[in-house]
Amino acid sequence: MRIETLVDAGLGNSAYLVDLGDGRALAVDAPRDLRSVRELADRRGLKVAYAADTHLHSDFLSGAVQLAATDDAVVLASGAGRRVFPHRGLRDGDEVDLGGLVLRAWATPGHTDEHLAFLLLDGDSPIGVFTGGSLIVGAAARTDLVASERTEELARAQYHSLERLMRLPDEVAVWPTHGAGSFCTSPPGSERTSTVGQERATNSLLAAANEDEFVARMLGSLGSFPTYFRWLGEANRRGPAVLPEPLTFAPLTVEQVRRLVGDGATIVDVRPIEEYAAAHVPGSLSIELRPAFGTWLGWLLPEDAVIVVLRSPDQDPAEILGQAAKVGYEIAGELTGGIAAWAGADLVTTSTTLVTPTTMADVDRVLDIRQDSEFVAGHVPGAEHRELGSLAATTGSLADGPVTVMCGHGERAMSAASVLERAGREDVSVMLGGPSEWAASHGTDLESGP
Repeated sequence: MRIETLVDAGLGNSAYLVDLGDGRALAVDAPRDLRSVRELADRRGLKVAYAADTHLHSDFLSGAVQLAATDDAVVLASGAGRRVFPHRGLRDGDEVDLGGLVLRAWATPGHTDEHLAFLLLDGDSPIGVFTGGSLIVGAAARTDLVASERTEELARAQYHSLERLMRLPDEVAVWPTHGAGSFCTSPPGSERTSTVGQERATNSLLAAANEDEFVARMLGSLGSFPTYFRWLGEANRRGPAVLPEPLTFAPLTVEQVRRLVGDGATIVDVRPIEEYAAAHVPGSLSIELRPAFGTWLGWLLPEDAVIVVLRSPDQDPAEILGQAAKVGYEIAGELTGGIAAWAGADLVTTSTTLVTPTTMADVDRVLDIRQDSEFVAGHVPGAEHRELGSLAATTGSLADGPVTVMCGHGERAMSAASVLERAGREDVSVMLGGPSEWAASHGTDLESGP
């Protein structure tokens, strides 16, 4: 038996592929973007026979429906999830014979109501447990995604689910879905998997003296989360549409793009921020293609957005389309010829000023658009603060006048600048680098706190 961890660095999640030893495989919490699953299965000569989902995910669309359609995989999921597509609904204690190994469902509500953990057993001995969003490395996943008014109720359910998992032997492997970088709440760190014993010894939530202290710690750790989390759980319950494989862009002429934009479409410019700064289509949204592209696409655009992509020739269409599909967005097409085609049609382009910590020395107004926790940890003295995810809804309350936007590197700041420009703001510049570079350049300390 071989268990492979497939890490999605952008979402901070892990999927798993279990080699069942007979040419078949079990996929656990596979995303709709199946490229890494396909690559590994092909390399190992495996066919995915089972696709198990621990819960109705809010941060990505499940690949289980796709695997059922293309690989004839049996979908294993909670019977309490009310999924409306074919699947084998499991209840607490139900077992699935994998052919030598057994998968046993454990009800572990908290992160979601219908959450299951899956114990992988060899005979009567548990080898490991796929814990989804119940027990994760160093924490437990957030409980405010189902409904805000049920956050404490589900936190108490999470407490009892962890109590149950802690009854397993120390040596049992822990294979969580959510990990460092996930907005489902996970502490920073490089470890994606653990053991029951390791979590018993080091997980700060498990060190809570009682249920009330656990709930207080859990609720105190909750920050903001991407907008698309609010509708993706229901999309997973209904079941995502089956995608053609491979995904390809529809080519669009300049005139077709102009008509789409006139009808309300958004141009999402995925080029590196230096290229975007030099010249871009007025009103376009900058989201540089990188591992976090899908997260920000889902945070900055509405569920029904019509999207046209503008990219550099060397940027991989499969990466753009795969990340978009994973968070529930379809792409209407891409502008053939990119920014050169737009400019070549004698259409207006605009630019955004880039500055460095040194060249912004005389700029006295800074807008920091990082997450609250990042800002509190250290920021430029006197900086204003708005999280990027909430910026579009609050641009009207920002004072007029020139402003330099910053984040940790520059990519999020450029997204913020494009949001401000789309709202009609002018005199917006973007700083390359983050607070630590600013402090080093100016020979001064950062401020901490809100």
